[in-house]
Amino acid sequence: MIYPIVKFGDPVLEQRGATVTEFDTPELHKLLEDMFESMYVSKGVGLAAPQIGISRRIAVIDISVGEDPAQKLVLINPEIVHSEGKLVTEEGCLSVPGFREPVKRSAVVTVRAQNAVGKTFEVTGEELLARALQHETDHLNGKLYLSHLSVLKRDIIRRRIRRLQKEGEWK
Repeated sequence: MIYPIVKFGDPVLEQRGATVTEFDTPELHKLLEDMFESMYVSKGVGLAAPQIGISRRIAVIDISVGEDPAQKLVLINPEIVHSEGKLVTEEGCLSVPGFREPVKRSAVVTVRAQNAVGKTFEVTGEELLARALQHETDHLNGKLYLSHLSVLKRDIIRRRIRRLQKEGEWK
């Protein structure tokens, strides 16, 4: 099933997702499969459950955008345990379509998470993977990439979105 992407303004994007306690269930495996499918259709490299209206600490990442199945990554209950360096790169979000801004993030991060069967693991990423790990973990903590922008930039984007909402083009 392909889920519609929840857009900026929906309260689910601003709340910390619920911790997952049940693993290796048919429902969880189906949700993960649907999340990958929804992400690929939307042309994203990552998708967090709140972005499809489900307030749970689940994210999927594939920086190969479906080209290399070995790069598929499932993160359940992730926490960033190490970060180093800084990198400023343009970033966007499926929940804030049409907007891209330079965002300062850590250049290298290590995340501790659980997989679909509940096994704890760590993954370290650099460049795009580091950015995706941070971006999706932010979503699970109720934060959008806009929170990393200056107040002025954030306000400009919010005003543009409000105008799109009034015109009926932001649904």
